[in-house]
Amino acid sequence: MTTAPAPRLRRALLRAAILPAGLAASLVLVPLPAASAAPAAAPAGPTEAGPLRIHDIQGTTRISPQAGKPVTGVPGVVTGVRAYGSSKGFWMQDPNPDADPATSEGIFVYTGGNPTVKAGDSVLVSGKVTEYYPNLSGGSQSVTEITGPAVTVLSSGNPLPAPVVVDTRNIPGTYTPPAGPDGTVDSVPLNPEKYALDFYESLEGMLVQVKDVRVIQATDKYNELWVAADRQDQRSKRGGVLYESYAEPNVGRLMVQQQAPVSQQPFPVANVGDVLTGTTTGPLDYNQFGGYTLVAGTMGTLQDNHLQREVTAKATDRELAIATYNVENLAPGNPDAKFAELAQGIVTNLRSPDIVALEEIQDNNGAKSDGTVDASQTVAKFIAAIKAASGPAYDWRSIDPQDGKDGGEPGGNIRQVFLFNPQRVSFTDIPGGTATSAVDVAGAGATIVLTASPGRIAPTDEAWTSSRKPLVGQFTFRGKKLFVIANHFNSKGGDQGIDSRFQAPARSSEVQRVKQATIEQAFVAKLLAADKEARVVSLGDFNDYQFSPALAALTKDGVLRDLVNELPETEQYSYVYQGNSQVLDHILVSPEVGYAKYDVVHINAEFAQQASDHDPQVVRIKP
Repeated sequence: MTTAPAPRLRRALLRAAILPAGLAASLVLVPLPAASAAPAAAPAGPTEAGPLRIHDIQGTTRISPQAGKPVTGVPGVVTGVRAYGSSKGFWMQDPNPDADPATSEGIFVYTGGNPTVKAGDSVLVSGKVTEYYPNLSGGSQSVTEITGPAVTVLSSGNPLPAPVVVDTRNIPGTYTPPAGPDGTVDSVPLNPEKYALDFYESLEGMLVQVKDVRVIQATDKYNELWVAADRQDQRSKRGGVLYESYAEPNVGRLMVQQQAPVSQQPFPVANVGDVLTGTTTGPLDYNQFGGYTLVAGTMGTLQDNHLQREVTAKATDRELAIATYNVENLAPGNPDAKFAELAQGIVTNLRSPDIVALEEIQDNNGAKSDGTVDASQTVAKFIAAIKAASGPAYDWRSIDPQDGKDGGEPGGNIRQVFLFNPQRVSFTDIPGGTATSAVDVAGAGATIVLTASPGRIAPTDEAWTSSRKPLVGQFTFRGKKLFVIANHFNSKGGDQGIDSRFQAPARSSEVQRVKQATIEQAFVAKLLAADKEARVVSLGDFNDYQFSPALAALTKDGVLRDLVNELPETEQYSYVYQGNSQVLDHILVSPEVGYAKYDVVHINAEFAQQASDHDPQVVRIKP
């Protein structure tokens, strides 16, 4: 990691561009007075303290009682400085707090230019109180700031206020309060002893500290990681925290950034399960990508837990191994190292499955929008990389999508692809499959066949608007027929976060996934009606949880069973987002597939160095 975090606006746009399709968020930034543009000459600073203190400005709700109003001579001690990007400014805190635990004693002063103060300066600040919403349309909470400031430094070298230690002893076990009449928690009085989000809000802008905390999401390219401040959150087998239901979010997740540019203070490169030993201290901020964030002025020491990438069990000769792997916008222009790393995962960690369903295979020129939809070069390069890693000579099947109709990165035309080892399994080619023609079922019992293989399930139905259509193929293994469905359901883009000011947060994207699941369930039901012994494997990136309405719709009437539910609870995850280890990828099987040895192979999501943001999965069956 060699670059400092990007500026406020630029960073937001960059993050929107690279967020995985399943989790991309809509971004709306509310402009602040004097933002981005070169600051004008600073107004004369105040000479004496005014009538208001920081706790008067912060108030007892999320919205300042002084919002939109000028304030003069607000006293405080500078506790941290952000001197990079366009989100420049400093935090200050009143060393003489009031007795109300709901009122924060800290605040961010947004300067827009490099701040001229340093930690330990005693200052007076005049300016305008502003509520900044990092992602207004996405439902984010606001940050109370003083903008357009005039600053007077009274003295330097003052001791900083003692940080509030954030740990299991004071983080409430309930995550969020009920919303008020307007559907938000904006004006609901803070109850920091009962609700975790209220607890963090009551500390907004204040110095906080965590001690000997476990890393629950690896360091990313923006020099951010997540830690578990509450040891009682449900722990995964390998050190993360599990997201198990909508009703019980993990309360102790905190993002950690740093104040200093990376060139001055290298950020720790951590994997899940590592520990930041000692104390990590800094102001508590709030941002659109992580909610409440400790912006560290001092960082704990990284203790390496030596997390290892998993290797699945080898299939026996009589077992058919089928895997799914979201390869995160794979295109020919990607570095050879990405192809090599993904290939090594297929060969070494997944042990060269007989069938691999790939998601996010881009067309031959990647994200360039010029009408290209063919992906043969992408697949050929990947197959060659697998052979170079001593893997099998895979064959492949897919159907090119219509240009720009399947969502994902603009111009990339992502699609699902079947790789298969012709030395172990045969693909039944049945002509007729196109981007817009719907596959159907013909025959009955032992004569059942698809009307096209590969084919797409109901591709013109509105449920698949701007989303990938399921790809279904007919295979034969040891004389037994098998139907495999490769999926990539629509993304969670536009959903409100669990830390949203709207409670309960709206999951608008869920509506489309339920429609998609309903269509696929009907297709599988039709297969089983024609042949109750049909062997069906449905797998891929469903962009939803094992407890979601979409997965309930897909498994309705028992046509499919979700194998992730058969793992030990602490192993039920394939993706890590905002510190939550969660399930987005699934393998489901029809009732006739009784023997199923299933494994989520953790090689990516928990690591700072990753070939993809998803962990692959594999199942070994005996058709």
